[in-house]
Amino acid sequence: MNKKYLKSIYIIGLYLFTFFVTSCTDDLDTVPLDKDIQIEISSDEDFKQLMAKCYANLILGGQTGSDRDISRLDVNFSSYLRLLFNMQELTTDEAICAWNDGNLPDLHDMDWNAQNEFITAIYSRINLGVSYCNKLIQQISEQSKYSDYLLEARVLRALAYWHMLDLFGTAPFVTEADPVGSFFFPEQASSEELFTYIESELQAIENELPEPGTNQYGRADRGLAWMLLAKLYLNAEVYIGQEKYSECISYCNKFTGNSFYSLEPVYKNLFLADNHLRRNEIIFPICSDGKRTQGAGGMSFLIHAGIGGTMKGSDYGVSGGWGGNRTTKALVNKFSDPSGLTDNRASFYTDGQTLEIDDVFAFSQGYPVVKYFNITSAGDSGSDLEFVDTDFPLFRYADVLLMYAECVLRGGSGGDAATALIYVNQIRERAYGDASGNINLSELTLEWLLDERARELHWEGHRRTDLVRYGKLTGGDYLWPWKGNTKEGSSTNAKFNVFPIPSSDINSNPNLVQNEGY
Repeated sequence: MNKKYLKSIYIIGLYLFTFFVTSCTDDLDTVPLDKDIQIEISSDEDFKQLMAKCYANLILGGQTGSDRDISRLDVNFSSYLRLLFNMQELTTDEAICAWNDGNLPDLHDMDWNAQNEFITAIYSRINLGVSYCNKLIQQISEQSKYSDYLLEARVLRALAYWHMLDLFGTAPFVTEADPVGSFFFPEQASSEELFTYIESELQAIENELPEPGTNQYGRADRGLAWMLLAKLYLNAEVYIGQEKYSECISYCNKFTGNSFYSLEPVYKNLFLADNHLRRNEIIFPICSDGKRTQGAGGMSFLIHAGIGGTMKGSDYGVSGGWGGNRTTKALVNKFSDPSGLTDNRASFYTDGQTLEIDDVFAFSQGYPVVKYFNITSAGDSGSDLEFVDTDFPLFRYADVLLMYAECVLRGGSGGDAATALIYVNQIRERAYGDASGNINLSELTLEWLLDERARELHWEGHRRTDLVRYGKLTGGDYLWPWKGNTKEGSSTNAKFNVFPIPSSDINSNPNLVQNEGY
């Protein structure tokens, strides 16, 4: 399936699906409450639209530009991708925002609470995605003709539950076997229970999913299952207190041993309006289309929000900027040459900007990151200047190579340091254009790898998870500007390694217990 056709499928489901699953109620319950969710569906078109909604949940905030899936937050603010970026990047050294919208500044200040509307929204958005997948699985579990949809729904549900595990450490647990309705209160799953469920679910279906590169672009295949398992094992010590680095290496080896995957030769091509052509490296994208997925909550947000001051929107293929997101000097200083002349991953805009941030709400302070463009590799603008065509690379092959190296250094079996060095230097050679940026084995350390992950993967939604795994998100061992709401950064409470369960859900579901410290 080509990119445009997939995106038309995304948008098809936005209308009929209203009759099957409505938006959450005003208290942001985690399951849809409309009695109409029980309507049975049977036609090919019905199933296609329901499958479309499972994917559309990742990029769109509602049924149309004004109707929203979850309440209490604007349809554009409540997009899965936009919320995920805020949780994974604004809470770290990689991003800071000039906007004073509601409790948004609390994310970088690291002083949020269970009433934070953005945390409530991502919690609700993820659980809503689980509900969409459950509904589809309920409808097709005994109909073999839709088995492909069933497998895709299961892996997308596992993705949602992994995000719940990573962000909250727990979740109200619901599968297709559970009822849906106003009087159903889901039981709470512990970190260990979520981990075991995600692991067993993915292992059960990984070999039934399409081989990498054989499914239609943008749809889940075996690579997504492998990646989720690798991420699960990489962070297992955080999630369940057990090391599973050998298991992570085994899944990294599935990628490196598969001829479909390779590094895209040109780094910047991965973040352009035609990055759907880079399937060799982009393992799973969140698809965006200027004509078919219009909204200011996905990639349109990510590009527009990083443009302001003296920057020209036309240079990035959009109509203009919103003057919001920049980075801190902590990321900039990880590049020996922030101009990008040597390491081409350094994508900072410096004209009229200061490196130091004295005023968080002044866009001119801090460097914008210009990583994503609504311009193709041929230099053409996207199909629309307001809404962009650039897909979000949720998972990439370069990340696999870095995970392999980290797990080897952490003592995992099934890999070796010499191979890890080769993998790392392949990434470096792409970044530098030659071998001048290569390192030797003595330089390959865990601390170096954490910085290299920032250089390679910044603004791709990994940083918070990485810092938690390294024990550096909270506490005082690693500080960055405005961590803890002080200019030079200050120590923060360990409770902020996970987010709180929203008060609205605690109050409405007697089966839930709040995370420690909140």
